[in-house]
Amino acid sequence: MSAQELQAELEKAKRQVVTDGYEMSLGEIASLYKSDELIIAPAYQRLIRWEDSQKTRFIESILLGLPVPPVFVFQREDGVWELIDGLQRISTALHLMGVLKINGELIEPLVLSGTNFLPSLEGMKWSSNQADDMNVFNTPLQLEIKRARIRVEILRKESDHDAKYELFQRLNTGGSKLSDQEVRNSVLVMLNENFFKWVRNCSAKQEFKDTIQLTSAQEELAQDNEMVLRFVAYRRAPYTKGLDVNEYLDLAARKLCELTTAELAEETDIFNWTFELLWAAFSGDVFKRWDGNRHTGRSMLAAFDVITHGMAVNRQAIMAMPDDAQRHSWLIEKVRALWTDQIYTNYSGQGVRGTTRLANLLPFAVDYFKP
Repeated sequence: MSAQELQAELEKAKRQVVTDGYEMSLGEIASLYKSDELIIAPAYQRLIRWEDSQKTRFIESILLGLPVPPVFVFQREDGVWELIDGLQRISTALHLMGVLKINGELIEPLVLSGTNFLPSLEGMKWSSNQADDMNVFNTPLQLEIKRARIRVEILRKESDHDAKYELFQRLNTGGSKLSDQEVRNSVLVMLNENFFKWVRNCSAKQEFKDTIQLTSAQEELAQDNEMVLRFVAYRRAPYTKGLDVNEYLDLAARKLCELTTAELAEETDIFNWTFELLWAAFSGDVFKRWDGNRHTGRSMLAAFDVITHGMAVNRQAIMAMPDDAQRHSWLIEKVRALWTDQIYTNYSGQGVRGTTRLANLLPFAVDYFKP
């Protein structure tokens, strides 16, 4: 590659990302938020992730005049700003001021704790209904916080369609890092919010929840959304051998955002059929290891991939069986035998790279679950 080619690529890339930026006070940011001109918590982000100690340290930094990292916003077609990076900083300031809302409802204002530099912050809050409350910021302190300035970098609407996601992904390096799927969810919201809602709706299906049996911590990290995405992606955006699994799922998410209404309706039918059949046959535990007597341990992602992909691809043949009783009996036998199958055990165990696992188990699943 020549320097001229690199320069041309660089100029093209710069044209795809149109930015602006300037300093704003926290008071101005709060005003934008209250007038719905700033959306701070898109659907793909959890609003409150910081511990109270982290929130206090941020407010301490403002009071001490320490530099605060910039925040990034995307300017939508209607002119409204959507926060891309800086959620915890902005939400903490709004929480302190008593204007932060969750699901449209104001939450209790933030109460600070003491720090090494400012021990008197202990118990301090923005305001109080009690006239004799001594743990309240006076007007000079309130103004100092409201006038504190923070750099706002703006990604304008003229930017390339994918630029907002790319920026969000690269900025996601803070101490309260989002999971891969939470970042991936940003793709869905930014590119096709209807598809994101479809994934969420599938994740909420009771038979799906009862068969995957995730912990609350796993659900909080959006692993259920990832499993829905995998289920569709393996057929609609086939895995390319050697591609990093997370990179593959990122690319697949963008491709799946292009599904038509008719294609989504078809996927809904396949999804519902798969998990209703699994629930009817197993009443849960299907993705847990079979020890010869019962399913034990935790649900395994490799088992999920193989069983659901194999069933979905072979749906018509499985549906052609005479009745539900035969389908259930056949499926139970295949799933139990899976755990001793040589190919499955070779590529599903610990130490097997995700790329190797998918490249070998997805084709295996199609053959294994042919009736």
